[in-house]
Amino acid sequence: MRVLRQVGVGIGWCCATRAYSTDLSLRRAPPTDPTGVTISATTSAPTRTTGRFDRFFEITARGTTWGTEVRGGVLTFVTMAYIVILNPLILGGTKDVLGHTLGTSQVAAVTALSAGVMTVLFGLVARLPFAFAAGLGINSFLAVNVVKILSWQEAMGLVVINGIIIVLLSATGLRKLIFNAVPAPLKTAITVGIGLFIAFIGLVDSGFVRTTGFSSPPVQLGDAGSIATLPTITFLIALAIMGVLMARKVKGALLIGIVAATVVAIIAEAIWHVGPSMGKNPAGWNLTVPQLPTSLVSLPDLSLVGHVDLFGAFGRIGALAATMLIFTLVFTNFFDAMGSMTGLARSAGLANEDGTFPRLQSALIVEGVGAIVGGGTSSSSNTVFIESASGIGEGAKTGFASVVTGALFLLAMFFTPLTQVVPLEVAAAALVIVGALMVVQIRHIDLSEFSVVLPVFLTIIVMPLTYSIANGIGAGFISWVVIRSLAGKGRQISPLLWVVAIGFLVYFARGPIEGLLGHM
Repeated sequence: MRVLRQVGVGIGWCCATRAYSTDLSLRRAPPTDPTGVTISATTSAPTRTTGRFDRFFEITARGTTWGTEVRGGVLTFVTMAYIVILNPLILGGTKDVLGHTLGTSQVAAVTALSAGVMTVLFGLVARLPFAFAAGLGINSFLAVNVVKILSWQEAMGLVVINGIIIVLLSATGLRKLIFNAVPAPLKTAITVGIGLFIAFIGLVDSGFVRTTGFSSPPVQLGDAGSIATLPTITFLIALAIMGVLMARKVKGALLIGIVAATVVAIIAEAIWHVGPSMGKNPAGWNLTVPQLPTSLVSLPDLSLVGHVDLFGAFGRIGALAATMLIFTLVFTNFFDAMGSMTGLARSAGLANEDGTFPRLQSALIVEGVGAIVGGGTSSSSNTVFIESASGIGEGAKTGFASVVTGALFLLAMFFTPLTQVVPLEVAAAALVIVGALMVVQIRHIDLSEFSVVLPVFLTIIVMPLTYSIANGIGAGFISWVVIRSLAGKGRQISPLLWVVAIGFLVYFARGPIEGLLGHM
């Protein structure tokens, strides 16, 4: 069609030139196609529409293509789809202080709903390739700690309040000021630490690294030092396929690797019938058994939407204890998201020298909205997922990739059986590859001063070892202000960084503080 338009325009121009060469004030005749039929002005509408979308998402400006963005969005969804299965396992079935539980099928539905809505919203507002879903740190905190003293409705009410506070901090610009107060070496260290963190997650999810059950050494290679299980071997096959394709610069390397390794896993499971691990079978699949689903469609149960008690926690446990829980949620949400966004923006090549990136404030506000939506749907706080790095590794650079990912999450509400086809061990291989890509950012850090080396090192190493981005950021901030100030460089430290470092000291000491408040 484009060729016909170009030919028609050319013929029309020639005809118009001959017809009106004696009167330049006359308007050029409408272009015609080779058969002489006039081409309607509406023919170019699709081009104009495509151009508007291109400018809106900055596809051409960021040096990407629609196909790349679609592949990146699909890959991000594939590596994140496990949350639709895992979040119900964490939240569902856990009794609260009243003995009530959340239904696993209900949690699965609202997990997909909130992830889809927030990821699409973020893609349209912030226009960055970051995907949202229920944060694993906060959902575990709710299930393990909070609902021992609160009901699920009251716990989710605190999550909503946490989100409102984050939105206010973002809208007033305070969150951006804190972001800008972080020194460049620490911002880069956050990226590197996240790279190690997600690689470690992949190694653990695959069974390549396992706990020993002892205090020393805490972890080991495979099962009793041996890599003899079929799921872990499948992980290694996936890792090899992706690694070779990445090295050969094949487009769609990670997505091709996931599809190929999933086919291998389905065949292997059909032959050897390994079955799930369920915490009892160390040779089983960690979360999802790779097999063709018996059904494709299921209707979502969204009855948990609005299942929230905003202020009930204050009446049940008192204002001080409830405030302390909110403080913990805000700190975890605030800095986990900040660290993830910093790392993802650098990985996508969208970050400036100071670590900022386009539409930063909008991104921070939407992230706060994610907590409100997550609490309001009882899926737990929704935040930026570091697994978005898999789509970025595929080449995604715009919010259109997020729109694709979000749309797939919304579809997942109806096709939850399909989300259980890709085994976690295969998705884990993509995380290891992406982690390796993020770690190379360390070359941008000037490590000539030890007052920089130690805070950077602590930021990087604490994240994977404590399974928390916020912990790594806190260790880096505290060590930076202490060591740099005592080394005679205190004037170079932003006052805001001091405030945040003190806040992290309170955060790390929240256990004794909560105990003290409990005796008051």
